[in-house]
Amino acid sequence: MSGSGRRAAIAAVRRIRHDPDFTVAEDIATKDFLIEVVERARSVFRAQWALRGVVGHRIRFAERDVRVQFRSHCTIGSGSVVEQGAILRGLSRDGIRIGSGVTIGKYAILECSGSLGQLAKGITIGDSSSVGDYSYIGAAGGVFIGARVLMGQKVSLHSQNHVFDDPDRPIQVQGTTEVGIVIEDDCWIGAGTIILDGVTVGHGSVLSAGTVITKDVPAGSVVAGVPGRVVRSRW
Repeated sequence: MSGSGRRAAIAAVRRIRHDPDFTVAEDIATKDFLIEVVERARSVFRAQWALRGVVGHRIRFAERDVRVQFRSHCTIGSGSVVEQGAILRGLSRDGIRIGSGVTIGKYAILECSGSLGQLAKGITIGDSSSVGDYSYIGAAGGVFIGARVLMGQKVSLHSQNHVFDDPDRPIQVQGTTEVGIVIEDDCWIGAGTIILDGVTVGHGSVLSAGTVITKDVPAGSVVAGVPGRVVRSRW
């Protein structure tokens, strides 16, 4: 591929993925770049089957073994990628709404209603955000993720809690509470982080790997530990 051809391919990816910052390292060989281009082209065709019935732009990417349930409740924007083995279960009031240029990592699970006994609120993911491999998003109380949010592997979000006030009754029959989780724009969520129900993570925050978030995080904070605590501000 000539230099002009390479530049044209990069420009096309920027348009499709809605990512003006996309680039390819100069030391990546042309043949390797072409292999990736061909695989991405295949995933566009694969998406025509894997994402059939899902609302959204026709140029989307899906890898092998993707499962989407309750497709009419799901919207996926232009240039978004659903990687191998990911599961999207859209049954909920608001559905699963994925913006443009989003990546859903390998074997990630986006779970709205886990049962027919209670309808979940749903999941919204803003443009150019990513959900890491093997991550879990439970959306009973609703999960809102802003734009350009980065998630590492095995992040889990749980927007529901069990009631356990009465020691004389099984926890299973005491019901649940659902408040919801909000992650604002431009946050970095480290691998293995757990975010519990009722939490808002302010924009520009960084959550260190393995942190457990049990309360609101002010904007621009760097948080670490179990439970998470603010160790410094980025501002």
